[in-house]
Amino acid sequence: MLLCIDIGNTNIVLGLYQGQELRTHWRINTDHDRMPDEYAMLVMNLLGHAGLSSAAVEDVIIASVVPPLTDRFRELVEDYFHVEPLVVGVGVKTGVDIRYDRPQEVGADRVVNVAAAYRLYGGPACIVDFGTGTTFDALSARGEYLGGAIAPGVRVAAEALFQRTARLPRIDLQRPPKAIGSNTVDAMRSGILFGYVGLVEGMVTRFRRELGEEMRVIATGGLAQIIAKETPVIEHVDIWLTLKGLRLIYDLNRGAA
Repeated sequence: MLLCIDIGNTNIVLGLYQGQELRTHWRINTDHDRMPDEYAMLVMNLLGHAGLSSAAVEDVIIASVVPPLTDRFRELVEDYFHVEPLVVGVGVKTGVDIRYDRPQEVGADRVVNVAAAYRLYGGPACIVDFGTGTTFDALSARGEYLGGAIAPGVRVAAEALFQRTARLPRIDLQRPPKAIGSNTVDAMRSGILFGYVGLVEGMVTRFRRELGEEMRVIATGGLAQIIAKETPVIEHVDIWLTLKGLRLIYDLNRGAA
């Protein structure tokens, strides 16, 4: 089986593929202080809960936007799975032509998402990823990564309101009954949820002007479904787009899984 690992600033997502089937997946908190052996015990426990052992993992691919954790997971994989992981970066085939001023600045997760979107949905497309940051990535009709836009993530914005104000509470993200909130919590929920819907609709409109009316819109990330329910501009929600992209990139580099 192929273990795909997506290391983000807030969460680490792991997916275990058997051939082309995503057999199981997990999402854990990113902890910058956790050592390789501590992460290893956590991963082993997850495998054990799924009725599997480390021997079931035949190869590993990693995409990471947290450099210190990249090295820790590389060490984990080599020590506990006895394979050298494929780490998405310079020299790895992705099937995507990166048209960015400095290609090395593009996050691995964004490249993986674009690679998956092109293979699964075609181009031109706008891929919206609701993670620690809300990213908008532009994919041309020929499969070129053209660049994009980065905004604060939904949860980051909500947490900033709580931390930087004296009287606003920490809230969970639920749909308010109406846009005009009649209490502080609903007013915050309206501003965050509907505000980000407006952000998405505005950015999609601007991207479509540059990419063409036939542009598809694909959303991914933990909050994609919540936002997509509020706007018709999101055509496809693909929560596991990054894991799918990792498997596709693995196939390009090390043969079919």
